[in-house]
Formats: sequence, structure tokens, C-alpha cells
Amino acid sequence: MMQTAAPVGTPPGADTEMRDLLLGAIPALRAFAFSLTYDLDRSDDLVQDTLMRAWTKADSFRRGTNLTAWLFTILRNLFYSEQRKRKREVEDADGVLAGRLATLPEQEVRVEMGEFRSALDLLPFAQREALVLVGAQNFTYEEAAEICGVAVGTIKSRVSRARGRLIEALGMDGTGDIGTDARTRAALDHA
Repeated sequence: MMQTAAPVGTPPGADTEMRDLLLGAIPALRAFAFSLTYDLDRSDDLVQDTLMRAWTKADSFRRGTNLTAWLFTILRNLFYSEQRKRKREVEDADGVLAGRLATLPEQEVRVEMGEFRSALDLLPFAQREALVLVGAQNFTYEEAAEICGVAVGTIKSRVSRARGRLIEALGMDGTGDIGTDARTRAALDHA
């Protein structure tokens, strides 16, 4: 594929092909960012920061490797940096403040999704992160381990424990109790 000359001032490695790849990754980045922040504005800011960092550091990406995993690693690192800066904010670990802001859903699907999200929120962050990467984002255990900077066995263990806790928190006997929602089924089914 012939690469178009980049305008003057474009970072090394940043070309039209890289631009197209970055634009194609936005939906997955937004989903992952939201799974970390549960805040649309914050997640959009995180995605924008990730894309800017990837664009300016495009020369550090090895073409032919997994771009999405590289971007998820950047996003995750930015999220943790932001979290360290936010330590002084009020924490709502038990969900009391958030519970006052929520309204009761009117439809059964919303109720079930709310229960699922509540159960997901109860998981330790590392387990929730691993489950989202493997279950909802369809990364392999190896890719998720690379994104998180841990061993593959650690990711498998986190996903397994997370699935077990979700099944228990939702009062299920196993994954057979899950409805037809593909994302929910992917999150809870054993791989």
C-alpha cells in the first residue's frame, strides 16, 4: 500500500493509514473507557487523550502487531494516571451517593441491566477490568495480560473469580440462567 506524504509537522509514523486505524478503533476505545469510568464525558476525554498520545507516538507502534491492544494499554495507563491525581475526591465505595442519584427503571431489561451493573461494580477493579477485556471486548487472555501488564495465568484467574462472583451476586445457579443478551452471556460464560 502506497503511503501518502504526511503534512509538515506530522509526528513520525503518523500517516493516513495510522489515522484510519485510529479512527476505526474509537468504538472499542469508548466502550473500554466507559467500563473503567462509568462516565460518558470522562470516558470521551480519556479516548481523546489516548488518540492524541497514539498519534504523537505513532512511531513507537510496531506495524503488524495488535493496534487495539496498544491503544488499550495507552488508555489504561492514562486512566491510572488520572486516578492517582483524583485521590483527593470523595469516594463512594458503598454506592450510597450514587444510589440517591439513580431512578428506578421502568422496564424489566433495565432492571436486569441495573442488577448486572451493580454486581459488576461489586467486583474488585482488577477482576472487573479483566472480565471486561476478555468477556465484552473479546481480547484473548494473552492480549488482556499484555494490556494489564500481568501474566496470562493472572488474567485467567481474575476472569474466573469475577465470573464466579457475578453468578453468585446475581443469584444464579450458573450461566444457564442468563438471558439472550450477547454481552451479558459473553461476560459470564466460561471460555
